[in-house]
Amino acid sequence: MRAIAVSEYGATPALMNLPRPEPGPGEILVKIVAAGLNPVDWKIADGMLKDSVDVPFPLILGQDGAGVVDEVGADVVRLRHGEQVYGGFLDAPRGLGSYAEYAIVREDGPVARMPEGMIYTQAAAVPTASTTALAIVEEARVDAGQTVLVVGATGGVGQSAVQLAARTGAKVIATARDDMAGTMRRLGADETVDHSKGDLNQQVLAVHTDGVDVVLDAVSDTTAAEHIAQLLRPGGTYVSTTWAVNPDAMEARELRGVNYEGKPSAALLERLSDLIDAGELRVRVEREAPLAEAADALAANRAGGARGKTVLRV
Repeated sequence: MRAIAVSEYGATPALMNLPRPEPGPGEILVKIVAAGLNPVDWKIADGMLKDSVDVPFPLILGQDGAGVVDEVGADVVRLRHGEQVYGGFLDAPRGLGSYAEYAIVREDGPVARMPEGMIYTQAAAVPTASTTALAIVEEARVDAGQTVLVVGATGGVGQSAVQLAARTGAKVIATARDDMAGTMRRLGADETVDHSKGDLNQQVLAVHTDGVDVVLDAVSDTTAAEHIAQLLRPGGTYVSTTWAVNPDAMEARELRGVNYEGKPSAALLERLSDLIDAGELRVRVEREAPLAEAADALAANRAGGARGKTVLRV
């Protein structure tokens, strides 16, 4: 099968012909139609797992994907041959991922039936980013009447977080350049602030003099997060998906700091499917590229400035 893999950490991802995996007991084999790209994909290629997981090479990249159940292993009962599914397909210990014509996932793993009427390229953009967004909005206990700042709002996690936070009745401030301000408002943001036009804190405080209740941050490093945390009112919550906050230091300031590690699951995906089917969550695909152009797509994602999700057509 065709797949995008690396022959060693730090190598340029390349198109390779590799054996098709075979599903074991409790596993399903999915013929991948589209694979969603996430920053963690190029981080893994760089060596993020080298000290924690014994990975074989070549290592197929990719977590997110959407496709059709092609074969099922023994004892599989939840999903059947021919069903359209989406989810997370990375199995690093076996060198398997979603940037391939076929991928393996356990039936009890992070896989679910696709939302009704959703096309594969949209579905492939959902799993990691939108399950993370749903989880961090709930982890932050966002509620009606609160003021929420979403940092990195134009990326995959951020766009879903804006919608899900707005859905609670909270007032949402989204970071976005002027050309994305309209998009953010259509997704539910009440206001936008452009970090390229000066200090983010000053822009927020110019309108919200007493600060904000919650920060949902998908991009900041530790230095930036420490600065942005100054916007929080006493009792406020800062959730970082980049592990940029110090929970103990924040607790000393009567703040709650959370470093969130994404944990996609079938249950979260099924909840997202319901929201998507109800028209309460939209996923914006910024770029589609053929599988062979994965290396270029990963490089562009590494450069930053995402305005939606990138999807590879397999």
